[in-house]
Formats: sequence, structure tokens, C-alpha cells
Amino acid sequence: MHGGHGSDILFHIFGLPVTSYVTTMWAIMGVFLIVSIIVTRRLNKVPGRLQNLVEFTVEGLLNFFGGILGPEKARRYFPLLATFFLFILFSNWSGILPGAGHVKGFRPPTSTLSVTAGLAIVAFFATQIAGVRERGLKYLKHFIEPIPIFLPMTLIEEFVKPLSLSLRLYGNIFGEETVIAVLFSLAPYFSPIPMQLMAILFGFIQALVFTTLTAIYIATATAEGH
Repeated sequence: MHGGHGSDILFHIFGLPVTSYVTTMWAIMGVFLIVSIIVTRRLNKVPGRLQNLVEFTVEGLLNFFGGILGPEKARRYFPLLATFFLFILFSNWSGILPGAGHVKGFRPPTSTLSVTAGLAIVAFFATQIAGVRERGLKYLKHFIEPIPIFLPMTLIEEFVKPLSLSLRLYGNIFGEETVIAVLFSLAPYFSPIPMQLMAILFGFIQALVFTTLTAIYIATATAEGH
């Protein structure tokens, strides 16, 4: 598993190893926390640039998810889906910052399978919880239809959907990180620039694809005709 090598371990906390991917996640979460505190504590009727950016992002994502889930469900599951999108997006983009992938202690989290698999697990349980929340225990009936013996296969099928997203996300970001690192070693001043521009676009697309399909899974699980 990429990111599990001893060379990536920076230090230990209570015996638990802390890798460069974890420190990058902490940095991303710290930035989100600081921005949210600043924006929510200084809300103005005439917003400044930062408040404008945050409001534009929230409104855009809410409208986007509303087209998949409907307005009411979009608001209900917005914290989860928006967090998915923003975390994956900035994790992807962290790989194109100066020194990322080359400096120990600063590597994109989505380029390691342990992080993307964790996102898949969250997406899986969130989908099942949403199904039960919206439709009650009758939602669980689809796991044993048409006959109960299909339960193991149905569970595997439900988990494979988000897992495939995590594998695609990991493969793309790890591949981009590797190519940029190779180009940087060959021509450190010019060659990586085109790849970094492409990485900005692909990083956005990967975040959008993962989040969109998660929203579709939730919409399907919460639909009455599921």
C-alpha cells in the first residue's frame, strides 16, 4: 500500500505512526477550520472577497447536488458531500504545490490507497445510513431480494461501487504524482509545468466524479422505488 513505507513515517504519537500523508491532511483540515471560523464570525451584509468566495462555493455545490438529490435531500446531505468534494479537491491539488511529493512531510493524501479506501468506507456506510434514515428498515429488504441467499453478494456489490471510485482516484493521483516527480528530476524548471496544469484540471474532475457518484448512490438508496 503506497504511503505505508517506513520512509514516510515522520514521528509517532502514542505509538501510532504519523506519515507525510497524515500531516498534509492535518494542514488541509487546519486551513478549512481557519477559513470557516473567519467567515462565520465576520458575516457581513456586504461580503468581502473571502466571504464571497465561500458563499459562491456553497451555493454552487448546493445547486449541483440539488440537481441529483432534490433540494431537500441536498441540504440534508450537503455537509457530507461538500466535505468529500473539498477535501478530495484540495488533497489532489496539494500535489502540485512547490516541493510536494519531493519534500518529506508534504505529500498529497489521495495518492495513497489507505486514504481513498477510507473515503470509500465512509461513502458506503453513509449510503446505507441514508437509505435506512429515509425509508426505514424496509430499505434493508433489498439486501435479501429476491432470495436471502443473495445477501453476501448484495453486500459486496454495494461496497464495490465506492471502492472502485477510491481505486480510480488513487490510481490517477498517484500516477500524476509519479510523472511530475520524474519530469521534475529530468528538467526541474520547465517540463513539469504542463503536467501541473493538467493536474489542476484532472484533480477537479476526480473530486467531482467521486462526489457526484456518491450523491447518486445516496439518491438511489433513498428513492422509494429502490
